[in-house]
Amino acid sequence: MQFELSIINGKTVFDIVRAQRSECVQVVREAYLAHADGHSVNPDSYFLKFPDKPDCRIIALPAYLGNGFDVAGLKWIASYPGNIQRGFPRASAVLVLNNYETGYPFAILESSIISAARTAASAVLAAHWLSGQSCRAHSLGIVGTGFIARYVYEFLLDTGWTIEDVQLHDRSPVESEKFRNTACHLERHRTVTVVPDVEHLVRTCDLIVFTTVASTPHIVDATLFDHNPLVLHISLRDLAPEILLRSQNVVDDVEHVMKANTSPHLAEQQTGNRSFVTGTLADIMTGRRSVDRSRPIIFSPFGMGILDLAVGNWVYGQAVASGQELRLSDFFYETVR
Repeated sequence: MQFELSIINGKTVFDIVRAQRSECVQVVREAYLAHADGHSVNPDSYFLKFPDKPDCRIIALPAYLGNGFDVAGLKWIASYPGNIQRGFPRASAVLVLNNYETGYPFAILESSIISAARTAASAVLAAHWLSGQSCRAHSLGIVGTGFIARYVYEFLLDTGWTIEDVQLHDRSPVESEKFRNTACHLERHRTVTVVPDVEHLVRTCDLIVFTTVASTPHIVDATLFDHNPLVLHISLRDLAPEILLRSQNVVDDVEHVMKANTSPHLAEQQTGNRSFVTGTLADIMTGRRSVDRSRPIIFSPFGMGILDLAVGNWVYGQAVASGQELRLSDFFYETVR
């Protein structure tokens, strides 16, 4: 038996994802359905925190995904907000893929891009199914115009969405201007506007994406959602529980999202139950649950390690097929017992 380890760098991951975003969405869809059918093991994430760096953390997401994927692994992702002031991204990550039969690692991939891609694919998948399989928005509002927002925006356009107007809001207007000038395809929209008032954005957009670093709710007025928008609540802690309690709530996994003081977790603590949850995205895709536009629809995905495995394993296969991986045949030593 050969024990080889492949290294796949960020440029290779980026090129594969950018060229095949629709396929990436399908991979995430299959992972969700496999998880819903019980073909996965997805333990809680593990947070490494530091007493003298309270805003920093490194998170371990172990997982196993079966049903044709048959891969185990671990995403190890660091979040250091101070990196932004240093001039480089807040998050860095690696993904280790392990052979299910032997347990030996067979690939290490740069994973900040995989993490962003699986997050964006999940958001776009939800947008499609929760809008009645439509691909059209009159006005898209993006709150928090960072790295993840860029991926969600690009995935939306690349999977066929027609978006008339775009509104951008960030605590730093400079970041929103930068997003408008470098990330937005201005020719694809009627207008692209940086708005200083987040409440105006929420009130006037029918598709809203939250990709902030908020640790506590900062949107508290439930009447802002009276026009029944579709909300992709990617950052999980932007919305006061009262807003969720007046909405239809779809999650990726009920148990996982009810922790760490996410908005759904706060709503559970306030009510003492989970009856405000309509179902999971897999429930919607399989027809076990449904939503309509009579109330706001909020998708709150906790983000599961199985999605990183699914996308990482797909990227690995693409990289090997095209000869873009660095293969080490001597990484493991003394492999004969």
